[in-house]
Amino acid sequence: MTMTTSSSTSSKTLSAAASGTFKIGGDLSVNRLGFGAMRVTGKGVWGEPEDRGEALRVLRRLPELEVDFIDTADAYGPDVSEDLLAEALFPYNRGSVIATKGANTRQGPDQWAAVGRPEYLRQCVQMSLRRLKMDQIPLWQLHRIDAKVPRGEQFGIMKQMQQEGLIRHLGLSEVNVEEIKAAQQVFEVTTVQNMYNLVTRQSEAVLDYCTQQNIGFIPWFPLAAGDLARPGSILDDLSSKYGATPSQLALAWVLRRSPVMLPIPGTGKVRHLEENVAAATIELSDEDFAALDAQGQQASDKAK
Repeated sequence: MTMTTSSSTSSKTLSAAASGTFKIGGDLSVNRLGFGAMRVTGKGVWGEPEDRGEALRVLRRLPELEVDFIDTADAYGPDVSEDLLAEALFPYNRGSVIATKGANTRQGPDQWAAVGRPEYLRQCVQMSLRRLKMDQIPLWQLHRIDAKVPRGEQFGIMKQMQQEGLIRHLGLSEVNVEEIKAAQQVFEVTTVQNMYNLVTRQSEAVLDYCTQQNIGFIPWFPLAAGDLARPGSILDDLSSKYGATPSQLALAWVLRRSPVMLPIPGTGKVRHLEENVAAATIELSDEDFAALDAQGQQASDKAK
C-alpha cells in the first residue's frame, strides 16, 4: 500500500529500488522503474521546456530517488533532452544507465520521420555520444525501422558500431515479434520499446516473447488508464483501497505484468516524478491484479 507524495518526501522513504531489478543484456543491472526524458522538452516534444529550471530539478532528483535507468532520444527536442541530461547529471553516477535512440528526424512540433540510412544512424550515435559526454552508449535503440531502407542494412550498421565499442547493448522500438527475430540474426536484442499500458495491449505477443527471451520490455505511455479511471470505475474504487491515484495503480499493474518490464513514465514536474516512483511500493493483490488485467484487456479489445 502507498500514497501520493510531495516534494518534501525524502529519498530514504521513496526509492525506485522497490520495483526490483533487471539486468539489461545480462550485465547492466537497473531498478525496473525508470524515467522517460521526453517530457523535459517543449510542447510537441519540440524545443526547450517551458520551465527549464524545473526540468533540471526533475533530472537531478532521479539519482536521489534511485532511478538509475533513463531513456531519451536524439529526436526529443531534437537534442534538448540529451543536452539537459548531460547538464543535470554529468558526471553520471556509477551504475546509472542512460539509454538513447536514433533514426527519427524532426520537422516541427509533433512531426516525426524515420531515416534509417546507415550513414545517418552512425551520425546519430556519434552526436549522441557528444551531447551526453560519453565514450560509449550503454544502450542504443533504433527508434523506428525505416521502411524505405532494407532493415538488414540498419541492423548491420548497429552491429558494426557495437563491435567498434561505440555502443554496449542494442535495442529496438515499435516492432513486432518477426522483426525482433530478424534482428536477432544480426545482434543480441537486449530491449524492446513499444507502446503498452493497462488499456493498450496490442503488444501482448511482443511482451510474451520478450519475457521468454529475457529481453527487457520498455513500455512507453505506461500510466494510461482510459475510462478505467473514471468515477465509479474499478481504478476509482481501488484508489481508495490502496490510497493511491489511478495512474499509480496502472503503473503498479504494468510492473507486475512481467519480470522483464521496465516502465519509463516521464514528466517535467518533480511532484509527478515522486508520485510515479511511489507506485513501486504498491503490491496489488492477486485478485485486484486479475480484475484490472481483465478489464484492461476488454478496454483494449473494444478500442481496436
